[in-house]
Amino acid sequence: MNSQGSSQKGTLLLVMMSSLLFCQNVHPLPICHSGYCEMSLWELFDRVTMLSHYIHSLSTEMFIEFDKLYSHDHEFIATAISDCPTSSLATPEDKEQAQQIPPEVLLNLVLSLVHYWNDPLYQLVTEVGSIHEAPDAIISRAKEIEIQNKRLLEGIEKILGQAYPEAKGNEIYSVWSQLPSLQGVDKESRDKAIYNKIRCLRRDSHKIDNFLKFLRCRVVYNNTC
Repeated sequence: MNSQGSSQKGTLLLVMMSSLLFCQNVHPLPICHSGYCEMSLWELFDRVTMLSHYIHSLSTEMFIEFDKLYSHDHEFIATAISDCPTSSLATPEDKEQAQQIPPEVLLNLVLSLVHYWNDPLYQLVTEVGSIHEAPDAIISRAKEIEIQNKRLLEGIEKILGQAYPEAKGNEIYSVWSQLPSLQGVDKESRDKAIYNKIRCLRRDSHKIDNFLKFLRCRVVYNNTC
């Protein structure tokens, strides 16, 4: 079997698994219980990596569902795709580059990405809900991702506070401007903006997931995984 076929089957399996988890209301374990959060570093990393993978799975499925609405319109898709607002954030391109970055710096980069999406996700729930032809599954997943992104933010902050307290507060998300409101925008422009936003969410959630798994291996298991 060629690599493209294997990749497509792998993506399909990922989407099927995330659908099953979502429908059964199975979620990753909470970061803390009722404000009590005395967990080891490996437990915290296990929970945030599970959570980041869950978010990426949901964002992938949401993008695939949304893409179906416009898959017949190649011109729409071609003109909808534009730079993501987080593209200006310099992130490592591969494992070798990531190894050159101190773990506390890379963790702050991840925190910046996660924090950036707080407000755009809140907007996205409203914007997707305004599209009459959008399936309920897309709206449900947008709401779920918004909730879980806040939990992921909490978990990463806990890791920074526990492992690198001197590095807390060094994140750079404050230099980015927020995405503009789509109120009053014509339907086609609104739909294109939402399409690109979901595409960027999928892209960034993939980065976050990969970086957290890399950091877990590096910090907790000393690069032995």
